[in-house]
Amino acid sequence: MKFKLLFILSLYTSFALTAQTGNEYAPIDAKMLQIPDSSTKSTESIARYINSKLSTKQEKVRAIYYWITKNIQYDVKNMYAINLNEDTKGLADKLLKSRKGVCIDYAILFDNIANQTGITSYVIQGFTKQNGAVDNIPHAWCAANIDATWYLFDPTWGAGTVINSKYVNQQNNLFFKSKPESFVKSHMPFDPQWQFLNYPVSYEEFCDLKSGTTYKKSYFNFNDSISAYEKLSNEEQLVTTTGRMERNKVTNAIVFDRLQYNKREIEYFGNKRNADHYNAAINYYNEGINSLNAFINYRNKQFTPMKPDAELKIMLDNIDNCFMLAKSKMKLVGGRDTNTLTSLNQLYKSIEEAGLNLEEQKIFLKKYLSTGKLFRKASFYKFTWLGVPVK
Repeated sequence: MKFKLLFILSLYTSFALTAQTGNEYAPIDAKMLQIPDSSTKSTESIARYINSKLSTKQEKVRAIYYWITKNIQYDVKNMYAINLNEDTKGLADKLLKSRKGVCIDYAILFDNIANQTGITSYVIQGFTKQNGAVDNIPHAWCAANIDATWYLFDPTWGAGTVINSKYVNQQNNLFFKSKPESFVKSHMPFDPQWQFLNYPVSYEEFCDLKSGTTYKKSYFNFNDSISAYEKLSNEEQLVTTTGRMERNKVTNAIVFDRLQYNKREIEYFGNKRNADHYNAAINYYNEGINSLNAFINYRNKQFTPMKPDAELKIMLDNIDNCFMLAKSKMKLVGGRDTNTLTSLNQLYKSIEEAGLNLEEQKIFLKKYLSTGKLFRKASFYKFTWLGVPVK
């Protein structure tokens, strides 16, 4: 993110000095200063150290925030190359090796360690405002539930500032356990849910595009919303997030870009789901065809070696079931564009043709099973009018 923290720091100079003079977290901070270097190579080892030294979530979340803000340097070189959409797998441990990153790295590291210490945490993405001006690049921070209360944390801003294109580590508590009503003055999440406010601030209000406007508020139960959100699939979460964003009204390019990204992701999920359904239909069809061919081959061998009658019925029932499952999967395929319709029609035609063959086998088997066992062999032959048996 683009740092302009000198104004903020100067605004709270007296608060910061007071905090340094009587730091209630001093005992916790001291323990984190004693963490062995060997225990800082992975998020697991850091979490393990914290769990062994501290017991409450209040203590643990402080330990996480303090250690990160004291040990991770901001990557000034890449401060304008923030990618909130990159794959975050392994990102935290990678950061621990370089000890340098941007906002998403700080947030992922905080979230990763927090979850491993038993703290419910989320990485929040959005944009910020400093000195009354909205920043033109996105930002990432964290939220954590401590003793049934949501607090906000920005380990990036809490670690230091950039002065004349150089990073200066100035660890502070201004963005530690911030309350939602104060945090939203400088941090606007893309999804209003993560404001943790019953009357969320709109994008327009945050950007203050219309000075003096009276903004209408609607009650929003964010706790219920989050509880429901946690039970959804990734795709469903994305859909509900996008809906809340659209209702909050897009006012700037950052929000618009994020909204478009969400819609592309939703489309990707839809295409993937359609492909999965279609591929499943193909697999069921192929399974049915293979089983049908196997039955025909077995029939050509005059059911040798012999199987029980019930097993013969099951062979055809399984084939029938495969074709039925294939059709059921085809019905689930959405996005009926020309190519999709063509593929579905071809598959449906193939299933119908195979179904005709299957019906022929059913008729034969029904006749075969209704014949006395002593005369069943004759079922495999056709007789000409001359009485000569022909297979």
